[in-house]
Order: sequence, then C-alpha cells, then structure tokens
Amino acid sequence: MLNLTQRTLQRWRNQEVCEDQRPHVKRQSPANKLCDSEQQQIVAVVNQPEFKSLPPGQIVPRLADQGTYIASESTFYRVMHQHELQHHRGRSAKPTSKPLTSHRATSPNQVWMWDITWLAGPLKGFYFYLYLVLDLFSRKIVGWEIWEEESAKHASQLIHRTVINEKCLIRKEPLVLHSDNGSPMKGSSLLETLYSLGITPSRSRPRVSNDNPYAESIFRTCKYRPEYPANGFESIDKAREWVLRFVHWYNTEHCHSGLYFLTPNQRHQGLAKQIFD
Repeated sequence: MLNLTQRTLQRWRNQEVCEDQRPHVKRQSPANKLCDSEQQQIVAVVNQPEFKSLPPGQIVPRLADQGTYIASESTFYRVMHQHELQHHRGRSAKPTSKPLTSHRATSPNQVWMWDITWLAGPLKGFYFYLYLVLDLFSRKIVGWEIWEEESAKHASQLIHRTVINEKCLIRKEPLVLHSDNGSPMKGSSLLETLYSLGITPSRSRPRVSNDNPYAESIFRTCKYRPEYPANGFESIDKAREWVLRFVHWYNTEHCHSGLYFLTPNQRHQGLAKQIFD
C-alpha cells in the first residue's frame, strides 16, 4: 500500500531515518585529474592569439596536428567554464531555452491540427494529396480536400472554407492552427490567410515527428480501413468519393476510444453530458 520495498524497511529498522548521504560522501579524486599547472596550461593555450577565437572542438585537433595533446575537448570546456572563459560571442543572438509549445482545448474550434498525406494513384510513383484538418477537442474532421500537388495556396483555400463551414469567422476565443514544418505549412499565401482570419499558426519542433500526433493518427485510421484500396485510386474523383465516405463514417459512426467512445460529432455538438447521463 505504501509502495515501499523490503530493503528500504530493513534499512529504516537498522538505523535512524536520515537524509540522503550520497551528496556528502568524500570521494577519491580520479587518477587522471588535472593538476593546477595543467589547468593553467589549458587557460594559456585558449588565450593564445591563434586559438582565442576558436572553440575546443577546433583547438584540440589543431594541437594534435602539431603533435601536442593536453586534454580532451570536454576537459577544455570544463576548465574554460571554471575560469569563466566560455561566453557567447558574435553578432547572432544569444541562445535561450524556450518552453515546449503545447495547446489545450476545452471546447470545439479552439485548436485545429492539419497535415497532408499521400494517397496512392493508379501508377507506381503517382500520388494524390489529402489535406485534412482535425479539431483537437472533438477529433472531428472539420475540413478536407484532395489535390494533385502540395501547395500553400490549396491549404489557404481549405482553411478559409473550413472557417466558413464551422462558422468561426466571428468567435469569442482565439483559434490555433497546428501543423508540422512542411513547405505548404509555411507558405506565404497560407500565412497571409491565417493572419487575415485572426488564426494563430503553430508548428512542431524541427525533426520531431510526434509533435503533431493526432494528425498522424487519423491518417493511420484512414489507410488501415478494410475497404481502403491497397492498389491505389483510379482517379482523383474516386479518391474524393472514398474519403467522403470515410469522413462520414469517422465523424458520425466511429466510437472514438479517446473520447470515451463517443463519436466526434457527438463531442463536437456538446452532447457528451447528455449521452453519459
């Protein structure tokens, strides 16, 4: 019940309970620890005219080319930190740590997520592109379209049409549109549309694919449907017909496990409490 191990209980019985003693233990110095003269040698080297503007990653190899080895690159950094020799220099802004971007929705049409996926065409290497917008709160597919190429212009048309369909032109709360870092997501035409509609763009961190997980998940749900044509769609019209049926099934019939088995439409329309009652 207390989540205590037997070993912890034995230790408590054998001695009085006290704070963690590990930070106070006197540890032996490593055998290869640098002495004061060696540290001063590193300080003198990094302040030489030929090395004063180079990082340790450049200093150590150049010393090795001269047949000299004083310490490793990490040791150079450590000694420079100890002597306050490691500071930001240059014309660029000093790097700052930023909190991870996260969004929380408490009602529909607060946060949308969108992405583009490939749909196999009639020939190998030929694809149609499914643009899809998902609501974070209800998981409802609020907008989608299929085109033959990726384009910020197509994306801006889809977002504008989705805002009209969801009656979000006049709203009390801000709307965030989250996406990854693809070129259509950063295109000037899409950004101009978002600014004109009062929508705040949000993008994933570079090279972090799971920053847009719900959009990726809906594409898996789509492509793993039993009736999904594994050999590709014959034409773009066929692809649109199939996705239309899928969207209708997903929004109105699919009992979503992430929504306590409500359908996205039920959640989007605010029927959750009534249905649960």
